[in-house]
Order: sequence, then structure tokens, then C-alpha cells
Amino acid sequence: MSSRIDGDKSGQVPKQVRRIFRGPRPESVPGLVGTAVMIVGLLDIAAGVFPRFRHSRIHAVTEVLPGSLGPFAAALAISAGVLLLLLAHGLKRRKRRAWRAAVVLLPAGAAAQFMYRHSVISVVIAAILLALIVRHQGEFKALPDPRSRWKALANFVLMSAGSIGLGLVIVNSHPGRVVGHPGIYEQISHVVYGLFGMEGPVDYSGRVSWTVGYSLGALGMLTALTTIYLAFRPEHPAARLTADDETKLRELLAKHGGRDSLGHFALRRDKAVVFSPSGKAAVTYRVVSGVMLASGDPIGDVEAWPGAIERFMEEAKAHSWTPAVVGCSETGGEVWTRETGLDALELGDEAIVDVKDFSLTGRPMRNVRQMVKRIERNGYTTKVRRVSELTEEELEQVRGAAVAWRGTDTERGFSMALGRVGDEGDGDCYIATAHRVEEGDTSPFGDLKAIQHFVPWGKDGMSLEMMRRDRAADPGMNELLIVASLQQAPDLGIEKVSLNFAMFRAALARGEKIGAGPVLRMWRSLLVFLSRWFQIESLYKFNEKFRPRWEPRFMVYRSSRDLPRIGFAVMQAEGFVTLALPRLFASRRRPKPVRTCAHTHLNAPVPAQAKAEREVQVA
Repeated sequence: MSSRIDGDKSGQVPKQVRRIFRGPRPESVPGLVGTAVMIVGLLDIAAGVFPRFRHSRIHAVTEVLPGSLGPFAAALAISAGVLLLLLAHGLKRRKRRAWRAAVVLLPAGAAAQFMYRHSVISVVIAAILLALIVRHQGEFKALPDPRSRWKALANFVLMSAGSIGLGLVIVNSHPGRVVGHPGIYEQISHVVYGLFGMEGPVDYSGRVSWTVGYSLGALGMLTALTTIYLAFRPEHPAARLTADDETKLRELLAKHGGRDSLGHFALRRDKAVVFSPSGKAAVTYRVVSGVMLASGDPIGDVEAWPGAIERFMEEAKAHSWTPAVVGCSETGGEVWTRETGLDALELGDEAIVDVKDFSLTGRPMRNVRQMVKRIERNGYTTKVRRVSELTEEELEQVRGAAVAWRGTDTERGFSMALGRVGDEGDGDCYIATAHRVEEGDTSPFGDLKAIQHFVPWGKDGMSLEMMRRDRAADPGMNELLIVASLQQAPDLGIEKVSLNFAMFRAALARGEKIGAGPVLRMWRSLLVFLSRWFQIESLYKFNEKFRPRWEPRFMVYRSSRDLPRIGFAVMQAEGFVTLALPRLFASRRRPKPVRTCAHTHLNAPVPAQAKAEREVQVA
């Protein structure tokens, strides 16, 4: 037997035993408690809906869990289950309000069990969960998400649909007690009547009708109460780019805008911004489905990037958002991963054309050259100008054509889109237009046939932001305008032009070459198949026409488990997936006033002596 010299015999205790006495790690408590509450909620719903479950061995366990009130109150069990499910999501996301609700509901549920069933086990379970969340209350500091009263309407629609679906299950969970053979119409009618607390056309033998009625009434009450709460709680609008923020960003872009071709897209007004303590760098972002999504590299001085990145991560932690960056350069990805410990994944490549190297001569440019010459012979002319050089009438035509020729209900783009044309302050952008005069043409846009919009990329570059064309115009309008822009670029002082981003370009390029392995060929085949719905292969082929150089772009993420959620958020931000209200309601929506987030305390100016700017050296 051995012991320590100082008499401490803790080394003799097995590691597993010491781990049990220490309890779970603080950072894992929200997930553990959230999962436990979710399981209890599902069991409560099952106990209230299915009569066989109420007589099973599993239900004997659920009767002693906090929040469940036993078979004598199926309606209350269903209500408690739904509330616990909503509470579990907030606990997993470390929300402070969910913690407060749990501190109240856990003792209340245990007290109800003790009064009705004199259950000591339920009190013990509730005490364990309560002790965990109280001891680790510092892990539940996440602030509320941005919200508006329109979420009340969304809640009403979703809760109503869920209540009707669950109500049909309740109505059909007692097949042996149903009187007659009611059809689906009678069942749905019974559910709808029951949600409003009224009797429906379906009848049951015995006391089952009371159980079904109370259960449906409880669902209807939950739908009404949650909708009323969301409708009358104070609004907490999402942060937006203010005029002062935009002015500061333009100053940073004037000094450091040539570093990243996506820098000017930070001026999208549906983004928010966090600045470094010195104000020399900034990160713009947008919150989509709980993902704090930044795009491109930080704006400003590279040595100040770590300060802006730290503010970004602090804001994500304060709200329990999932941090992610899409479309950053290799340099930006190195800084992000080094400063935050996040991981990086190559998304694709950006096509960049050096103006001095571009020419239509040579066999590789034969197809583009022939297409451009054919269109010019058909009477098309082009103009490439700064936005400030357009007249007000021309600008109105361009804006109208951009909306009419969009092809989708919503504007697409996030990481490489500005979302506006000819706005005040955007006079340094560039517009390329194609024109042809036709007899009897009644188009409201005159002789305008195609548009391309470019944003500045430093002092000697521009980045393609938008392409639009009249569907009745000849094919090849986009090629015509890109060639015209590249040929006229020297007169505008432009030396480099950024075209579209080609996702997974490397896989497409390597997969079609001789010697490609079976895995790479299979991956390329999948990308080609997905190109039927998404512009994957088509963008690569289009960009390749102009013989560009390819610059890789990366996604930065925290964990591989977050990738599906981040991917869905990116698709929402880019406009490929739209979660919007029906047209009936969407047409009545009024534009929201620009208001700042109430929780942007992390953006408050910090004295220089309070926190020195850290330095980073970039090779």
C-alpha cells in the first residue's frame, strides 16, 4: 500500500469514481439538462396521447418524472410535454430565459407530483436537475435572439398545424371506443372543434370523450397562449447596418479595400457589424437560423483583425449563436483558425481575370470571340460606365430592369451580392449595359437588353455583383458584357476583375481529367447531378471561358456537427431556400425601421488603454 508523503490518498481513488463525484463538465451541463428535459417531454406527450402507453411499464417510470402528472390528467400531461420540449431547446442553446423557466417549472412539477402521488422519487430527480442548473448557472448566459411580432403569426401557423396533426393522433388513439366509423372529414372537424373547446362529430363510449376533449382543448389553449405572448412581448429587432456603421466601413475600405474582392459586399444593409477595439478592423455578419454568418475576410488593417474576430466570437457566445464564416480567403482562413481554434473547409474558387493578360485572340478564346462578333453583327452595342455617370432616367431603367429580369421572387446572393443598384453613396460602382434599337419595341426599359453591375475592389479592381438580361434578347449577353468590361477596364483604371464564385471547382476540374480515381469521379458525378437544381457546373464552365486564375475560398466552422446547420443557413442567406410568409400576409408587411440591436453592448467603444490591439503577422 502506498500513499502520498503529505497524507493525501486521493491518488488511490479510481479515476471513474472521482469523475462521478465531480459531476459533469460545466460546458456539457446545458446539453445534458436539455436532453433530459426533452426526453421527459416526449414521454409526457406519449403518456397523454396513447392509452396503451399509460398502462405500460415505461409509463410507470414517467409518472415519477418532474412535469408529468399521471394518467388522471392526460390533457395536462400533453401540455407539460409540449412546454418541456420548447424549454429543452432553449436550455441546449444556453438561453437565460429558459434557465429561469426551468428553475420555476422543475420544483413546481415535483411539488405537483408529491401532492398528487406522494412521489419522493420525482422530488429527487427534480432536485438533481435543479442543482445542476443552479450550480452551473454561469453556463446559461445567452441573450434572446432577434425577434419581431411577425413571429407570433408564424407560431400560430406552426402550432396550429402541429396541434391538428397531434389531435388526429389523439382522436384515433382509442379505436375500440369510437362510436360508428367517422371519416377523415369528421375526424378533422372534431379536432378543430376540440381546439376551440367545443364538441365535435366524433363520439366515444365511456369517459374517453372527456379525455379526448380535454386533450384537444389543452392544445388549443397552448396555441392561443403562446401566440398571445409572442404578439404582445416587446420587439427585439435584428441588428442592421446603420449610417454611422456604413461610414466607418467605407473609410476602412478606402484604406484597405484592395485586399479582398468581397470587401465591398460588407456594405449590405441587412448585415450587422462588430469593430475591433481600435476601430481599425471590422467583421460584418448576418444571423440566419441561429447561425452567426460572416462572409469574406475582415475589413481593415490585417494587424487589427484579431480584435474584430474576438468581438465576433464574444457576440456569438453572448447569444449562443453558431459562428461560421463563408467565402474567406486563404489568408483570412489562417487568421480565423489561429485566433479562434475553428476549422476550415475549402468551398470552391473565385475566378479573377487580370486585365493585362486578357485577349480574345487564340484558339482557347475562339467560342467567346465568335459569340461576341455574332451578337455585335446583330446590332447590339455596349456601354461601361460608373454609376455616377448615369442620368436619373437611365438609372430608373436599370433598376426596373434588374427587378423585372430577376427570375425569382426574392433577391439572391449574400457573400458576393450588394443587393441594390445606384443607391446614394454607390456612385463608384460600375454598370455595363447592352442596347439594341428595335422597331415596334414597347419595352418599358427602352433599348436596354442586359445589365451587369460591378462593385469596387480597392482602387484598381472591380468585382461582379449582378447579371441580368432580357429573356427575349439573343443568347450570349453575359459574355458580351464581360468582354466589353474587360476591354474597357484600362480606360477606367481597372487592372483586375473578379467574376463569379465556382463552388467545388477543384473537384469538377480534377474529376474530368485522365487518371482521376473512382472516389473523385463519383464525387464529380454527384456535383453534376446537383447542378440540375444549383448552379455548380454551369458557373465553373462559364467562368472558365475567360481563362481566369483561380483563388480558393474557404468556410470556417466550429464543429463538423454544425456543418448541416451552417449549410442550411448559407442556402437561406444566398436565397436558395426561402422561409417566408404566404403571399396573402407577405404583401401586407411594412418595411421595418432601421433599429440597432439592444444587445450590441459588445460594440461599445473601448478606451485604447483598456485593451491593447493584438498583432498578427501574415506571411
